[in-house]
Amino acid sequence: MVAARGTPLNEGIRFGRIFYYSEHMGHAAFDEIKEPTIVVAVDLTPGDTIRFGRLNVVGLVVKNAAPNSHTAILSRTMGLPALCGEEVDAQWHGLPAIIDGGGELIVNPDEPTRSEYALKADDFDARQRELASVSRDLSAVTKSGNSILLYANINAVSDVENAIANGAAGIGNFKTEFMFMESSDLPGEEQQFQIYTAMASRLGTGKFVIRTLDVGADKTPGYLHLEPEENPALGYRAIRISLDRRDIFVPQIRAILRASAYANVAIMYPMIVSVDEVLQIKEIVGQVMEDLTGEDIPFNRDIEQGIMIETPAAVLISDDLAPLVDFFSIGTNDLTQYMLAIDRTNPRLAERYGPSHPAILRSIKLVAENARSAGAWVSISGELAADEALTSTFLDYGVDALTVSPSRIPQLKVAVRNID
Repeated sequence: MVAARGTPLNEGIRFGRIFYYSEHMGHAAFDEIKEPTIVVAVDLTPGDTIRFGRLNVVGLVVKNAAPNSHTAILSRTMGLPALCGEEVDAQWHGLPAIIDGGGELIVNPDEPTRSEYALKADDFDARQRELASVSRDLSAVTKSGNSILLYANINAVSDVENAIANGAAGIGNFKTEFMFMESSDLPGEEQQFQIYTAMASRLGTGKFVIRTLDVGADKTPGYLHLEPEENPALGYRAIRISLDRRDIFVPQIRAILRASAYANVAIMYPMIVSVDEVLQIKEIVGQVMEDLTGEDIPFNRDIEQGIMIETPAAVLISDDLAPLVDFFSIGTNDLTQYMLAIDRTNPRLAERYGPSHPAILRSIKLVAENARSAGAWVSISGELAADEALTSTFLDYGVDALTVSPSRIPQLKVAVRNID
């Protein structure tokens, strides 16, 4: 009856009918999803994962997804139970099933099994609701009075409500590339401005960090017509595209700055490897500020600007970078990939991909020290940020914030409050 056992990507128990998806089906396949559905696939792109998350999809089973791939991270952000790493079968298509995010897919379950898992699902959901309710309005403060901010990683407008419900202190990383990937054409300044302000209005005074476009590698909107690359993770992506494509970068900066007039907005730039890149960014942003001033358009001239530290180069020159910015966000998913020379999306290497490797922890400590010396604040983003075994270590390093999937915040808040 248990058709597959896989590596858990996100917990939870859900019932649905299996939809076996393959990439050649195209987007017309999404129209077929009407009832609660468990998507089963060999591969799933980040774009497809996002689209399924907007439909009546209750779980994912993906053979070739690694625990730190974008598919895994997105499933956590959206709160979908998910499994990876096991063989899947097209003959399951259309059959009723139960996904247990703890590690099992049960296809065509009998009635006693359905009843058993229904009770388990109710119990799991009740415990999650109670945990979120109890911790929502509490601060993340240790018993000795040390505090840390718990921010949410989000991908879309709808994720803001999930972040608020789980007690996030703010948004530490709005990944704008998924907004671009869901669009059939390049989103313009006004469209972006409306989205940013709508999201920010729900947060009140909470910080709202908007990351500029991070496309490339496995996140590529078709309308950008980016050429295939031998090593896309090391290729033309993120800030490298933005600095080349001012027609993309400038409208986004204008939209973010305009939104900063109405909320606690900050800008974050991904994949920085040099001081020169930061200086180019500051020159462009300065010019945009002059233009907005000349057009009598309000914005926060003192808006915080930060960079992601996700390359070994940025770690090693973080002492030079810190005086140029207001904050660092240490992106541990990509930093681990580049530091250990291990593809984060390769399931065969999942056991070797260790974000708590001593090299990563020493990098975090060094970056935090350099940030503090320059008066910048620092956040840790990525799956490592939710590792409760390291929370006390991060506090000792002087980390100011942890940015995690919304569903991880309640338990992480409890963990912080239990630290002496």
